[in-house]
Amino acid sequence: MSNGHAIRGTRIGATSGLHSERGEPVPRQNVSYWCANGHETDRSFALYVEIPNEWDCIRCGWPASRDRTNPPERRTVKPYKSHLKYVQERRSEEEAEDLLAEALAARAASRGEVFGY
Repeated sequence: MSNGHAIRGTRIGATSGLHSERGEPVPRQNVSYWCANGHETDRSFALYVEIPNEWDCIRCGWPASRDRTNPPERRTVKPYKSHLKYVQERRSEEEAEDLLAEALAARAASRGEVFGY
């Protein structure tokens, strides 16, 4: 660097601040949403897009609307169920055993084996 040939660069994504290189920014509008907990979420949208009536609160995750005096109700949160629980709700134990026996018999038949329970 002592010879005066220092490499000068810019970081990735750096801009010169001139709009002529990238074009003019899109005109925008700010919209506020409020949830049942009283949190305010501000979002910026382009002028030409349709503004959604609801948006999830960035603090608590509950739904928020543009009407501050009448925010949407909190949704009920269902507990997590595994795939096995959903299957057990649809099938009885006997049906499950019958299906398993049919599947094992079909697999044994495709292999040329005799399946016996």
